[in-house]
Amino acid sequence: MINTTRPIFFANEPNYLAVFLLFILSTTFNGVAYAESKNYGIELGIGEYSDIGNKGRRDVPVTAINEEISDRSTTDHSMLKALLGPFTNGPDVTRACLECHNKAGDQFKKNKHWTWSYTHPKTGQKLGKSVLINNFCTNARGNEGMCAQCHAGFGMKDTDFDYDNAENIDCLVCHESTGTYYKTPPTKGNKSCSVMFEGKKPIDWTKVAQSVTLSARSNCGSCHFYGGGGDNVKHGDLSSVLFLPPRDVDVHMSEEGENFSCVVCHVGQAHEWAGSRYDMKATDKQGTGKPGAPRNSATCESCHDHEPHPFSLMGIKLNDHADRVACETCHIPEFARGGVATKVDWDWRTAGKLKDGEGFKLEGYTQGDGKHRYTYKSIKGDFKYDENVIPTYRWFNGVSTFATIDAKFDPSKPLDINHLEGSVDDPESRIWPFKVMHTVQPYDKGNNTLVYMHLWGDDEDAFWGNYDFGKAIKAGMAKDNLPYSGEYGFIDTYSYWPINHMVGPKESALTCQQCHAKEGRLNDLQGFYMPGRDTSIWLDRIGIFAVLATLLAALGHGLIRILMSARRKH
Repeated sequence: MINTTRPIFFANEPNYLAVFLLFILSTTFNGVAYAESKNYGIELGIGEYSDIGNKGRRDVPVTAINEEISDRSTTDHSMLKALLGPFTNGPDVTRACLECHNKAGDQFKKNKHWTWSYTHPKTGQKLGKSVLINNFCTNARGNEGMCAQCHAGFGMKDTDFDYDNAENIDCLVCHESTGTYYKTPPTKGNKSCSVMFEGKKPIDWTKVAQSVTLSARSNCGSCHFYGGGGDNVKHGDLSSVLFLPPRDVDVHMSEEGENFSCVVCHVGQAHEWAGSRYDMKATDKQGTGKPGAPRNSATCESCHDHEPHPFSLMGIKLNDHADRVACETCHIPEFARGGVATKVDWDWRTAGKLKDGEGFKLEGYTQGDGKHRYTYKSIKGDFKYDENVIPTYRWFNGVSTFATIDAKFDPSKPLDINHLEGSVDDPESRIWPFKVMHTVQPYDKGNNTLVYMHLWGDDEDAFWGNYDFGKAIKAGMAKDNLPYSGEYGFIDTYSYWPINHMVGPKESALTCQQCHAKEGRLNDLQGFYMPGRDTSIWLDRIGIFAVLATLLAALGHGLIRILMSARRKH
């Protein structure tokens, strides 16, 4: 089957010329035919992740809804003796920070950004990057030497990281404001990975230490906008465009709108912030809370309350939807807006193809902002992208159950990486928008479980170097003393990512007809009656009867008035 996301030479019709061309190409590409075109080319090496970091000028956002509080800083850190330096590394800076902020270390050691671990209060599942499997790069566990580039600490090389040492906390990644700070992987990859961070200017540790302030979008986004291995790969609603978004992309973060920093919504105290996809608040019944009492809740209702629409006939009806329809459903009509595409399909089966004995990348998609995206990488396989995507809608009560490393499943059926709880009969559920990610990824055929893969490393077992699934899986499972049958296969998986960002202006919200129609957006959600979409013979009859009765009453009333008027004349 032809993959239309990348260039090809010929179609499916077999002929001798095609066979000859295929032979020549397969010889050149070690058994794999790929074509370069005028627009898209092949690049040797597997270098990536080097673009993770601040893009463009640093934003200066509002950090609290009350602008007086937002701007009321009491310290110029560049004038503090403790930060005069010199500093030679990150832990040196952290030690200086903790001299004044002497409770911050103990506070942050409880944060998910540090622990990579979270126990769900309802399901009891142990979650977090330290254990979970996803359907992007599959697992951070065992690959900390690379993935810890986005850990809020220094020196996480493996699972033996010292979480008790507060000097390992990276204060700068969240608080520096020069835009020159960056993080590199704490361990070395194979020879093909060495090109990833060549030529970077050395960090001026004293300068970045003296620049610390409250977090801006450029701080949070340097990791969160690049989750899954690239710009907007994972979430769909978190991309580099949100560093400085136009108003029509995100009315809250745009400088033309509210210019919010992330912490305006993800409020918190003592280095704990509200909002997590592991345990979402799908229905917020508390609203704005009591006057003068800030709420540590990252929900629309915490600012806009339960009845956000103005008092009018339309406003009353829209407010009537709020208990069953999430605000995001109407106010984020599409995600992956602003010119940055999101990844929607990933096929690991094709990983490992080489050109002249080296891994390579193939550009095959041009996104809205004109940048090319890779549609094939030797280290990961084939990808597909999409932009301005209409979400998938599901009933959701905020609880997800995850497919963990020890969970067994039926490989003849697709596997949900995270299963969404909720239904129309659940009063805690509302209709929510989601990005759906489809991946074909490895699993253990003998045990019917997912697997940890050893991807990153300067050793013969690392897949990003040897391109051998068998070795990479065996090594990844052995690191944690997990059973592996020795036989792997591939399974279709799906993950569901709640859409919360890229809220557009009110004029771009969905209209009634976009849902209340025969082929409307909610056509896949069944089990309840929705006017305009559904038909019921008895409801239709009652409606027709009501219309006819009203018409007859009006005609009767008019006839009586005519007769009474005629009688008065006589």
